[in-house]
Formats: sequence, structure tokens, C-alpha cells
Amino acid sequence: MTTTPLNWQELADLANSQFAPVDPVNGATNAQARLRLFGRAESDVRVTLYRDNHAWCPYCQKIWLWLEEKQIPYRIEKVTMFCYGEKESWYKRKVPSGMLPAIELDGRIITESDDILIALEKAFGCLSLGMTDPAVIRLRQLERLLFRAWCGWLCRPANSPREEQYNREQFVSVVAMVEAALASTPGAYFLEQFGTADVIFTPYVERMNASLYYYKGYFLRDENPHLSDWFDAMESRETYRGTQSDFHTHVHDLPPQMGGCWENGEPQMLINKKTIDNGPWDGLPDATFPEPDNARAEALHRTVKHHAKIIRVNPADDKLMDEALRCALTTMMTDVVCMPPPGSAAALRYLRDRISVPRDMSIYAAKRLRQALEATATLVGDAQGEPIPFNHRRDQNPVNFAKN
Repeated sequence: MTTTPLNWQELADLANSQFAPVDPVNGATNAQARLRLFGRAESDVRVTLYRDNHAWCPYCQKIWLWLEEKQIPYRIEKVTMFCYGEKESWYKRKVPSGMLPAIELDGRIITESDDILIALEKAFGCLSLGMTDPAVIRLRQLERLLFRAWCGWLCRPANSPREEQYNREQFVSVVAMVEAALASTPGAYFLEQFGTADVIFTPYVERMNASLYYYKGYFLRDENPHLSDWFDAMESRETYRGTQSDFHTHVHDLPPQMGGCWENGEPQMLINKKTIDNGPWDGLPDATFPEPDNARAEALHRTVKHHAKIIRVNPADDKLMDEALRCALTTMMTDVVCMPPPGSAAALRYLRDRISVPRDMSIYAAKRLRQALEATATLVGDAQGEPIPFNHRRDQNPVNFAKN
């Protein structure tokens, strides 16, 4: 059984009937917000957070998550990271170094994520124990040790199998220290209750989980039960889920930020890489919380909202991509095959490869959209879209996309 594609108005009506968008100002944590009030008045805002457009910056995620957990009213200004475009001149006038993140607190610009957190604690109080508490300082040092071990394995090509094994062992030895730290507390978090220490670990541990799975065939959660419990606890928090990315987004946004990520070519690594790039995405362990009932409707709603620019930036002919995209969305929502126009496989896969979580939509919505794009592309061939760049991500330059 096949069907004809719904038109954009029909798709919009379907999206509106099945998905209620989150209130970006007072609702759940979300990547689209420009203002967060948590039920307070706009006059209560003392903080402006300057973060990257794509929600790729790990240090931005740290500040973002802290503000969400503390429910501090704040504004958001989104800035272009160098790896995907030219930084805005207005931002360089405000922050000459161009560094991200930055905050403006009561008219004062502060950079460096640790300095930002300390300043926020002085202004609004700590999130459990603060940055200068001895227990948090020890964990901050451990997080930096883990970061260096991860970089040593991921970001420098090994000259021999022996060197690759040494780099792996160095990382595993530090992870064992992290496991021990988590095992020493009564719950799943780094200290007795969720707090600043967990916020500090979150961005890079999330990226380690993705990158080592893809580039090294190493699954952080399987190998480390206490870290797995910590991930489960984090994923129970609505605040974290709102900032959380998926494996596909991370493994392709990291190389230009890190100066390269290097594959080891081992059999499990090749299997993992193929699955992340080509699907099926359902089985990937980038999220273990239950899939929301409205994941497909969210994917539809976000795509319909931005469809004109999605079509315009695609290398394919606009008319071809328009019809092909409507076919994929129709299939996603009806589970009925909708045959796309001949020659559209590469166009569909180009979009499949450039869905960015959480900038565009949440993890499960992205899985549903990627699956629909791939299934629809398969009907007309195995042509691939232009490869994702490794040294930059100018293909995701935000000037080409609608502002959220």
C-alpha cells in the first residue's frame, strides 16, 4: 500500500493537532528559549547567557544546566562558534576574546565557565555544595584528569596498536577512579545529592559516551555500572533532558572542536559507526529513558516550522526536496509508504545527517525523523548526501537557518 504526500498545510494541521509546543519561557528546559522566567517577572532577570547557536558547546551546557536547576531567570543570546561560521561582530565588541560561554550579570561580563559558576553562586547561592567546597574541588580535579585521559585516547592518532592500547588503559584507569568516587556515595550522584559536581561532569561525560562508542568501540555505560546509574539519574531530570544531545550529533560536531577524533578500526567500532551514521537508531544507547508518546509529532512540528529554509539550504533542487521531504514526513506520521521522486535519496540523506539535537528537536524525535528520511530514501536508491565535514561544520552555519 502506498499513499501520496500530504501538503504543507495538511502536515501543519496534523502537527498542531498532535503536538503542544513547550512554553519556551516558563515550560520545561528547551534549546529554543531566548528568555527563561520560571514563573517570575521579566524585571527579575539579572543574567544574560551567551551560548552557541547549536547547543554544541560543552562549557555552555554546564552554565545552561546550572541556571535551569537553580531556576534563575535569564535571557539567552546565541552566538556562532568558530567551527561553523564567523562570530558576530556585536559579540566580539562585547567579549573581545570571542570566548563562549559568557554571562552578563548585573551589567558585568564574565567569561570562563568556572569563573561564571563562582560568580553565579555569589549572586544566587550554591547548587548543593559550591565550587570552592573541598569535596567539589576534588571532583573538579578528577573531572579534568578524566578529560585529559579522554583527549589522549580520542584526539591523538596512535602510531601502533601498542600505543592505542596504552591510551585506552590510561583512560580506563581514570574511569576507575570516577567509578570509585560514585561508589562512595549513598545515591547515584557524585555527592550525597545532585549538585554542582554533577553539573561539572555532565558535558564531557556525555560527549565521552558518544565519541568513544563511535571512534573506539568502547561503551562507557556498559563498562562502568556506577556511571551507568549516574546517567540514569541524570536522565530522570527534566532539566538535563532539555540540554541532552544524541550520539549522531556529538560524534560529528566534536572533531572540529577537538582538533580531530581518531578511529581505531576495531570490529566493534566499525559496527557502532555504521549504526550511528546509517541506522537503525532505535537501538542506540544515547538515551535510556522511555520514548515520549509525542516524539513523531514533535519531529513533524519542528520540521514543518522550518521547512522552507530546510529545503533552501539542501543542495538538491528545491522542488525535488520539497516533495521528498513531504513524503518522508507523511510516512513517519501514517506508517504508510510514500514514494519520493526519483533522484531524491541523496537530498533526504543530506538532511538525515544534519539534524542537530537538541537545537532542532529532542533525541527521540530526531530518531523518528532520521528513520523516516532513511526509509524514504531507500525507496529510490543508496545515494548519499554530501559528506559531513571533519575539519569544520560550515555546512551548519546558522546564518542559513531560521532563528528559533
